[in-house]
Order: sequence, then C-alpha cells, then structure tokens
Amino acid sequence: MNNNTLPTDELKKYGIINEDLLFSEKLNADDIQKFLQGYTIVADHDKNRATFQLSDNNTQLKVIFLERDKSISEILVNSKNKIEYSEIQDISNQKEAGFTIEKKAFIFDKETNKIVEFDFIKNARELTAIIADKKNTEELNRYIAELLKLKSFLQDKIVQFPEMAKKITNDLNIVSKEFNTVAGISEKQNHSQKQEKSNVQLNVNDPDVYQDANRMREEESQDQDEEIQKSRGFRR
Repeated sequence: MNNNTLPTDELKKYGIINEDLLFSEKLNADDIQKFLQGYTIVADHDKNRATFQLSDNNTQLKVIFLERDKSISEILVNSKNKIEYSEIQDISNQKEAGFTIEKKAFIFDKETNKIVEFDFIKNARELTAIIADKKNTEELNRYIAELLKLKSFLQDKIVQFPEMAKKITNDLNIVSKEFNTVAGISEKQNHSQKQEKSNVQLNVNDPDVYQDANRMREEESQDQDEEIQKSRGFRR
C-alpha cells in the first residue's frame, strides 16, 4: 500500500482531506485506517448518499452517487417505532439509471441505542433472523411484502439487462431463499394461532364441560330448594 500517491485533489474536492492534507475531523482514526485499507466511506445528506473508496493501490478514488426514496432524517425518526424500509439507486451512471437499486432495512437496536442499516442482499440471512426473532406477525408480513417487491424488480431487470443476467440471478436467488424462509415461518405462526383458537372453541363447546356445568347448576338448584324448604319449615 502506498499512501504517498493518494489522489489528493479528488480527496480535497469531496472534503475527505483538508487543504493542509490532513484528513477531515469528521473522520476518526479508525475510519481513516479502514479507508486506507480499501473500506468505503459513506456520506448521507437528505435523500442523497455518496460513497468513496480508494482503488488501484490507493491512487484512484471511486465515487458513487446514490439517491434514496426517503430522506435520512425521516428514516431515522420512523425506525425508532418500527422497521423502516428504503430503496436507494445509483444515479452516477445515467446509462444504467434504475438498474441498480438497493433495498435497505433500518432497525433500532435497543441494546446499543443505535439504528442499524441492513442490506437485503448483503445481510440477507442476518436480517431474516432478526425479523423472525421478533415474533411479530405484522413485521413479518411487511418484510414478506418488501421481499416480493424486490423479487419482482429483479425478475424484470433480468429481461431488461440480459448481459447482467448472471449477477441479477444470483441476487434473485438470495431474495427467493429468504422469501421461502419467512413464508414458512409465517405459515407456522398462522397454523399455531389457528390451533390455539380451535382449542379455545373446543373447550367452550366440549360436551363434557357442558354436562359438568349443567350438573353443577342442577346440584346448586337442589341445594337451594332444600334450603328454602328448611327455611319455610322453621317459620312454621
């Protein structure tokens, strides 16, 4: 790795380093170290996102501009109450505009008191596990709906961009697998709820329970008659 050949003009242009060639104060030591090792810096503002990554032995800066369907402030507020979903598309390459769309899930982590971003493709298994662990039927159904939308989008893109069919199919297979997993979980939950409801109805309509209740009422009635007779006898 050669840090002496950094693309300083580009880095200054985007505020990653200052005029004195020192890295921006917005980046901590860990961020800088990871950036120099090839990790991506992400900058969010309103509906816009930009990613910066060094390449070619740290001599080139790769910049990608993206646009969200929602503002980052809206996402952060909403995700504190429920899982928030958002789509973001690459607007750097107008030729393929609309081709690259990433679907994200934002989940509030109560333990760290932070909002964590999960990608439907890159973090597929982890995202499914977190949502399934919540055991919340409404959240599970919302996730299923988002998976279906992404699945439909990818299927359309295979037709529109046949030259990218292999990559898109790989993503589609990941989404299909997660959909099958959560659909199976949903089916089990619905079956369990129906079984519980059935058991409740069975208890109410159970003949033995009904007969026992009648016997109890008859015995209570007899006891009351006897008490009345005794009471009447006493007054005589």
